Amino acid sequence: SCTLIIIAAIDAPFQSYNHNKQLKMTMQEIKDEYKNSEGDPQIKARIRQTQRQMSQNRMMQDVPDADVIVTNPTHYSVALKYDTERAGAPIVLAKGIDEMAMQIRKVAIGNEVPILESPMLTRALYHTAEVGEQIPDQLFTAVAQVLAYVFQLKRFNKGRGKRPTKLNNKLPIPDAYKY
Repeated sequence: SCTLIIIAAIDAPFQSYNHNKQLKMTMQEIKDEYKNSEGDPQIKARIRQTQRQMSQNRMMQDVPDADVIVTNPTHYSVALKYDTERAGAPIVLAKGIDEMAMQIRKVAIGNEVPILESPMLTRALYHTAEVGEQIPDQLFTAVAQVLAYVFQLKRFNKGRGKRPTKLNNKLPIPDAYKY
């Protein structure tokens, strides 16, 4: 009976250790569990890419409706529309950097949307305004000057007005909006 107690005293901690070790998950089991609970990361990445592409396609469809495209001139482009019935301030229809900015410009050229270079305004709009939203109040004066110039230019091109004076490159952009 004494030997049974000694064997049990040695075997009990070993059995406890062995049981706990078997309960632990391997690295592969952890990965599989994560995929099952969170979804496959590759599938999630593909879904995000598709959503991003659909959003960009929607955005590009709105570019022909823009009143003006402001650029910086190479890396940033922002498409603006002023529709008094829809909103009190101009709306950002599309924005992009690098390749997307080039696409916006191509669509604008193909649809005869005026393109103006205004680096500081373009960067300010890109970093502070969201697509489908109104421009920030602090940039309203600068954007109003751009739109006034564009509307005068359109009237002139239709033979219904005088040639507008060249747009001032020193648009009023608050320091907090200079990027």
